[in-house]
Amino acid sequence: MSVEFVFRLVGMVVFALIGVQSIALFRPDSPVESIRYITALTLAGAALGLLVAPYLTTRPYYWVKARLKRMPASQLIAAVIGLVVGLAVAALLFPSLSALPQPYGGIVPMIASLVLGYIGAAIMVMRQRDIFNLLGMRFSGSSSFLNFARRADDVVLLDTSVIIDGRIADIAQTGFIRSTMLVPRFVLNELQYIADSSDPLRRNRGRRGLDLLRRLQQESPTPIQITDLDIEGVHAVDDKLVLLAKQLNCPIITNDFNLNNVAKLQGVVVLNINELANAVKTIILPGEPLTIKIIQEGKEREQGVGYLSDGTMVVVENGKRCIDQTVEAVVTKVLQTSAGRMIFARLEEH
Repeated sequence: MSVEFVFRLVGMVVFALIGVQSIALFRPDSPVESIRYITALTLAGAALGLLVAPYLTTRPYYWVKARLKRMPASQLIAAVIGLVVGLAVAALLFPSLSALPQPYGGIVPMIASLVLGYIGAAIMVMRQRDIFNLLGMRFSGSSSFLNFARRADDVVLLDTSVIIDGRIADIAQTGFIRSTMLVPRFVLNELQYIADSSDPLRRNRGRRGLDLLRRLQQESPTPIQITDLDIEGVHAVDDKLVLLAKQLNCPIITNDFNLNNVAKLQGVVVLNINELANAVKTIILPGEPLTIKIIQEGKEREQGVGYLSDGTMVVVENGKRCIDQTVEAVVTKVLQTSAGRMIFARLEEH
């Protein structure tokens, strides 16, 4: 027997009793008519209770539970503080409001409590960062509670692709990432699913991602945490990640091109590892000399191809004859694309 069914039965009994008590509103003229009214009202109340009981009991409970589960700790704390402040203001107004003529004296204080409590919670949730920062300046940051509230949003989310890629571990070791790295449980589950794949390549990628998480937990100077925060009703991992980032008001670290674009369209800050790698490459301008080892022939006739230490491809005109040789070349053009950087050069004339 489910909990919802039990509450339906309880609601049926309660509404049936309410139906019996409401017989006084109709004032039947005879005992027979009274019995008819009682029977009709009892059945109507029982049917109504059977239908609406879950919407008054279990459904609101599950809705509140789901919202609280998804709500960041900072928002939850802010909402509670705002609710307490709103109810405190309502309590101060209670003597004046209860002195109003009846029936207003009994109704207005309750309405004021509900409205002020809601307004207090809403204001604190919407302006939590500004309010906590203001309180922090007034109290010189001495309160550990205020420090926690200010830092609760200082996190970044890691997606599956950046964990499998592995470069995030080296970046974390350098200290460039100062925020706590969060790995949602659904991302961890996707990694485990990939690690259990029958395809050897996918299985190795998944296991490498799990090993990297273990390495980050043990060696990274930046804290990394597994969070159970989830998005109900959404199945795609990328969609969950974007919505969670919007709720937490935090960036996503990724190297997934599609996730990068989708997140930016929805106003989420994205830290792309590939863009970072391109940004830190050595700047090379046309006309600069270059020492390069040609390792293969290019697509066009007589072209040779080599690579810099950062992986940048260098296409050398007339370099085919110098395969497996280190040559001096002069840069003629630098081509920057979303996929990376390509350098064109010609052999230096002696």
